[in-house]
Amino acid sequence: MIVGIMGAMPEEIEPLIAGLGEVKRHEVADNIYYTAMYGSLDLVIAYSKIGKVFSALTAATMIERFGVQKMLFSGVAGAISPELSIGDLIAATRLCQHDLEITAFGHPYGYVPEGKVFVEADPRLLEIAATAAHKNGIKLKRGVVATGDQFVADEERKNWIGETFGADALEMEGASVAVVCDAWRVPFFILRAISDAADMDAGFDFDTFLKSSAKKSAEFIFAMLDEIDQAQ
Repeated sequence: MIVGIMGAMPEEIEPLIAGLGEVKRHEVADNIYYTAMYGSLDLVIAYSKIGKVFSALTAATMIERFGVQKMLFSGVAGAISPELSIGDLIAATRLCQHDLEITAFGHPYGYVPEGKVFVEADPRLLEIAATAAHKNGIKLKRGVVATGDQFVADEERKNWIGETFGADALEMEGASVAVVCDAWRVPFFILRAISDAADMDAGFDFDTFLKSSAKKSAEFIFAMLDEIDQAQ
């Protein structure tokens, strides 16, 4: 089985690369893709660069060029829900684009014709994540993740996203990866470690906790890979 693992930034995939043996490097469409074996699994790993366009391009390349059959995303996010604290892990049950807006044509926020507001994560991968969390004594929360081409550092905007979409966390890549995977019928799972509270202090918290949160997220991805490998 070929499993793709994505992050948005180098820090989000560095712990993954460091945990593997021999890794091969491939240059495709101005990006770097790494391939390696993990048990019986063929892995394809890349950081997309920040934002929806780059993450959609990277996800599509992994599926089209490398034949990825399942997609895992590991990275960090800002909290909207007061139930989330820095360092918490959240698995997206569904994702939306909070900055997609053609309401002037009578459509709801996050919707375009022939699209949908929410894309649902793969139920089986969510089950595998729950099993991995239980076996490793890890607390894994679930919730709605909102994506947009904005680093939100404003309390009013954060609250609007939470109220409009029922979102628990926000970031800049998950929903675009979800749209690509949904179109190709590739099961996907989006994992985020909370690195900040998405408020006016977000810049400070993000810089402080990015690496530790990314490491925690990557460790959980390895636990999921173990479960997927064992099920082969």
